[in-house]
Amino acid sequence: MEEKKSFFGLQKILVTLLVLSTGLSVGSMMFIKSSSSEAQSTDNINVSNLPAKVGTQQMIEDLKATMLRIWQEQAQIKSLSYPVPLRFQGETIEAAKLTPDEKVIALTFDDGPWPESTAQVLDILKQNQIKGTFFLIGQNVKNYPSLVKREIAEGHVIGNHTWHHWYQFLNPQAAAYEIDHTADLIYQVTGIKTNLFRPPGGIMHNGVAAYARNSKYAIVLWSSDSVDYSRPAVPKLINNVFRRAKPGGIVLMHDGGGNRSKTVKALPEIIANFRKQGYSFVTIPELLEMQDKDIKRIANKK
Repeated sequence: MEEKKSFFGLQKILVTLLVLSTGLSVGSMMFIKSSSSEAQSTDNINVSNLPAKVGTQQMIEDLKATMLRIWQEQAQIKSLSYPVPLRFQGETIEAAKLTPDEKVIALTFDDGPWPESTAQVLDILKQNQIKGTFFLIGQNVKNYPSLVKREIAEGHVIGNHTWHHWYQFLNPQAAAYEIDHTADLIYQVTGIKTNLFRPPGGIMHNGVAAYARNSKYAIVLWSSDSVDYSRPAVPKLINNVFRRAKPGGIVLMHDGGGNRSKTVKALPEIIANFRKQGYSFVTIPELLEMQDKDIKRIANKK
C-alpha cells in the first residue's frame, strides 16, 4: 500500500511540474488547486486562468492524455491490479476458511459510488485506518469517477458489480456487456484491472455469474449480511452484521443505491465492536491470500 501512496504522490508532483512548465512557456502561471486528498488526479488542474492563446488548450489536453497513459502503464508495472490465487479464479467465495485464531474480517460495500454516502464511508474507514472492498456499478462509475479515484488513492480494493445491477435473466451477450463494459470503464478511470466480481443480489443463475466464472473472476458473496438495503434501525443493522460474524468472514454493506445514512451511522460502532472482539480488517484479496497460504501450509505438513 505504501508503494501506491508514493506512486500517487509522484504522479501529483509530475503533473504539477509539467503543467507549470507549460504555463511558463506561454508567459503565464498556472494555479493548481489544493486538496485534502492524499492523491489528486489530473482532473484537479485549474486551467481557467490560462491566457486565451492558440494551442494552449490542446497542449493541456495532450498533457492530460499523456499522464493518463503513464498512470495506466505504471499501474500495470506496480501490480495495482488484484491478483487472486489460481485456486479461487472462477470459484464462488462466501468466506475464507481460516483457523479460529486468525481473527480477520473483510468489510465490503456494494452499489457505489454514490453521492455523499460513499465519501462518508471513506472518511470513516480512513479515520480508523481500514481498507475496504467496494463492488462498483458501472453506470455509477461513469457518473461519479472522482469517488472511484479516491477509493484507489486511499488504498481500497474495487470489484465489478455489473453495469445496471439487473436481476433478470440475461443472455450471454447481455451478461458480457454488463461485466466487460464495467471492467473497461473501471480501467479507463483508474488503470485498475480487477478480477473480483459480485453478482447483484447474490443471484447465481441469471447469466452474469456464469459469464464471470468463465472469465476467471473470483465470485465474492458474503457470510454476514447487514440487510442495510431494507434500512433497518441502526441497532438491528449492527445485530445483523454480528449474528453470523466469524474469522475469515465477509460482511455485506452498501455505500450506494439509495439512502445509506443508517449504514454510515452504524459503521463506526461495527468497527469498534469488531476490534473489541479482537478482529482486524482485511481486503478480499488479502483474505484469499491468507486462505491460500493456510492450504499450502497444511499440504506441506502431509
